[in-house]
Order: sequence, then C-alpha cells, then structure tokens
Amino acid sequence: MNTTNPLLQQKRRLHGFVLFCVLAALLCTLFLEALDNTIVGPALPHIVQQFQGTDRYSWVATAYLLTSTIAIPIVGKFSDQFGRKWFLLSGASVFLLGSLLCGLAQNMDQLIVFRGLQGWGAGVGMTLVATTIGDIFPPDERAQWQMSVNIVYALANLFGPGLGGWFTDSGPLLAPMVTVATRWRWIFYLNLPLGIIALATLLIYLPATLSERSSSLTGWEALRRIDLTGTLLCAGATTCLLLGLTWGSSQTYAWASLQVDGILGASAVLLFFFFLAERRAREPILPLHLFRNQIFAADALLALLVYMILLGLAVYLPLFLQGVLGISATSAGMSITPFLICVTVGATLSGWLIAILKRYQVVIIGGTFIMTCGVFLLTQLTSTTGLLAVIVVTSMAGLGIGSIFSVLYVAAQNILPPTQLGVGSGVVRYFGQIGSTLGVALVGMVVNQSLDNSGRNAGDGLATALQHGFLAILVFCVIALLAVFFLKDPSIVQQPGRLPEGQKG
Repeated sequence: MNTTNPLLQQKRRLHGFVLFCVLAALLCTLFLEALDNTIVGPALPHIVQQFQGTDRYSWVATAYLLTSTIAIPIVGKFSDQFGRKWFLLSGASVFLLGSLLCGLAQNMDQLIVFRGLQGWGAGVGMTLVATTIGDIFPPDERAQWQMSVNIVYALANLFGPGLGGWFTDSGPLLAPMVTVATRWRWIFYLNLPLGIIALATLLIYLPATLSERSSSLTGWEALRRIDLTGTLLCAGATTCLLLGLTWGSSQTYAWASLQVDGILGASAVLLFFFFLAERRAREPILPLHLFRNQIFAADALLALLVYMILLGLAVYLPLFLQGVLGISATSAGMSITPFLICVTVGATLSGWLIAILKRYQVVIIGGTFIMTCGVFLLTQLTSTTGLLAVIVVTSMAGLGIGSIFSVLYVAAQNILPPTQLGVGSGVVRYFGQIGSTLGVALVGMVVNQSLDNSGRNAGDGLATALQHGFLAILVFCVIALLAVFFLKDPSIVQQPGRLPEGQKG
C-alpha cells in the first residue's frame, strides 16, 4: 500500500538540468571531503621530514577525524532546525578555506590546526549531502540515489592513496617548476578549483526551501532554542572517546595506562551528562526517543558495526598480505583493490535491487550473510594460502559490506518525518565514524595481545595474531547479522514519519 503524499513529494523534487547540477555538485564536494581522509597518508613522511614533526605525525590525520566526527551530529540537528542550504554552503566554504591554509602551512602546528578546520567542513558535508538527497527524492527512489554516496566513498578510498603518492612523488603536470619539497601542497590545492565550482553551483541551483524546518521560529527566539549544553557535552565526549581509542590503538599509550583509562572515563562521564541534558532540551542535538524505535536503533547499530568491519579489514588485510604472505607493499595495495571495487559493486547492485523490490530487508539480510561468510573464510587463512584465494574471499566480504551501505541512510530516512532527516542521517554517519575508530582499536588490541602471548618474534606468531583479529571481526559480523532482522520492512514506500505499529517512540 502506497500512502505517500504525492503533492508533498512532488514539490520537494528537482528535475532535469537543475537536478543534474545539484547532484553533481553534492557528489563532487563529498568526493573531495572523503578523498582527504586517504590522500594525505602517502605524503606524511615528506611533510614530517620537512617540518621536523615526527612526534606529531599521527595528529595530521587525527585532527581531521576528530573535528569531522564532532561536526556530524551537531550540524545534522541544526540543519533540521534552521534549514540545510546555508549550512551546506558554509561547510563547503570552511573545507575549501582549510584546504588552502593546509597548502600554505609553514610548520607542523599550523598544518594540524588547519587540518582540524578542514575536517569540520568535511563533517558538515558528510552529513548534509546524504540528507539533501533524502530531501530531493521520495522514499521509493532514495535507495538508487543514496547508493551514489557509497560509490563516492568507495572511489575516494580507492584512488586517494594513489593520488597522494603521485602528487608527492611527481607533482602536478601543469606545474613542472614546483620543487620536490612543496609538491605535497598540491594535495590540498587540488580541492580548490573543483570545490569552488561545486560551491557556486549549489549557491545558484540548490533551493533554500528544499527541506522542511523542525521549528518555525526565527531570530532570537530560534537561537534561544539551540541545545548549547548538549552541543558542548557531545563535542567533549566525542573528543575524549576518539582520543582514547586512537592513543590505545596506535600504542601512544598502553590500553591500561592512566592516560587512556582517564580520558575514556572522562568520555563516559560526559556522555552520562549529555544524556541527562538531552532529556531536558527543547531542541535536543540527539532526540533520545528515536532509539525507542526498533528500526532506527537497529540501523544505528548496524552503521557502527559495518564501519568497524570495513576499517578492521582495510587496516589489517595489508598487514596479512605483507607480513604473512610476504608480498611487497605495491602488490598488497593492488591485491586490496578488488575488495574496494566489490564494495562499490555491492552498493550499486543492492541499490538497484531495492529500487526493483521496493523492500530492503531481504537485500540487507542476504548482503550481511555474504559478508559474514567472507569474513569466516578469512579466519581460515594461513601462511600457505594462495594470493588468489585471499582476493576471492576478501571480494566476497566486500560485496556484502557494500550491500549494507545502500540501506543505512534509506532505513533511517524512510521512518522519519522530513523535519528530522538531518538528525537521522547525522546519527547514522556519526555511528559510522565512531565505528571506524572503534573497529581498528578493538582488532588492534586483539592482535597485539595475541602477539604478546605468542612472542612477537615467533615465526607464525603474526599469522596466528591476525587470525584472532579476523575472528574479532567475525564476531562483529554475527552481531550485524542479528541486527538486520530487526530492520522490519513493511515497504520502503510507507509514508515518511509513519512508524510501523508498535514502533512509535
């Protein structure tokens, strides 16, 4: 039964040339923001050598991750409250300004600060691009268009490291006079021409009235309803959590150290007060009643788990290929490429299937089962396993992971009213960001503990440790497989905001 309101959906949609321009600009900004997660890595050795900043090596990436994650839930709510267009434009502008300043940085401290600024703008885009696509398309079309978001992320992960290495080693073809010492700066300047074109396109063609606001108040009355306490507590809890996980996983400090325990404890305390504040806020950053809805809670948990799985595999598969099978770094990178391609293929195929079937649960159950089988086979790998077998197994896992990505935003957006698309999309993306860090931290803790128990110099110690790490990822897969059965799916064309019976918060 289709109970959507055609008139409401029709006036929200864009058509023809305007639709093409808006989508192209949205995906371009998202690609640049996602690219900066991976493109910087190959250039870091050159940067720290030039700036004499080896002791702050990891902070170039951490600053970007930290500020982008903090921005996600905050801007999701604010865009519901005040409208999306100007938050989207301001986020893109901050990202471009940060990119310019990163390219102009004269020392390590400046680069870290400007990467934080760049990350804040990226966090805004990561949230609002998917949300704006949800504004444009009705529920029964969202899956096939939201898959473009996942394809962009996959392409950024696929090409980012290669582009970073090329710019660092060769420099841009149009600037042959650039010195070797400054070639890495073009990694950041790359964002400017494309980003400015995308920004101008959105300024011209994206309607300011595309999204419905959660509040009709304006001026001082609207500002008074901002959840300032919740915003500060959310930012503080997120900062402490990510720093604790990053310190522990990178072995900056031991997991049982005072530094890690203290900052994770501080995160727990801030999180407790955040929940108290949200229960009293008139316009909470994170409406807690959303988690009383079975579908939304399962979707948020699935976002956390699938990013834990993806990043756990992305970080530790190259280590298996190089440290256990003994292949070169270049060959390992090429061997991981089919895995990333299959993530893209999985997202594309599942988006088409959902559009045809008008249901997503059967698709995501199948995808999660394929992912779980692939990761199970990964746990059986040994030092004698052939490279082709590794590629086949990882590709299988990638197909399953990709199929889940197409559902995450759709499931959340299709059970929420238009006035809550921002906060719903923000929660999904926020849980994904946390999962990225949490997955690497937990798998790393298992691997390091296994290495310590077996002796780090033992011949097969690394192979055994990585098997244990893959087993941890398998546990995440099993929990995800259970979670998808709670994504009840009467139809993806049910009226937005109408929750299934018994699921109202």
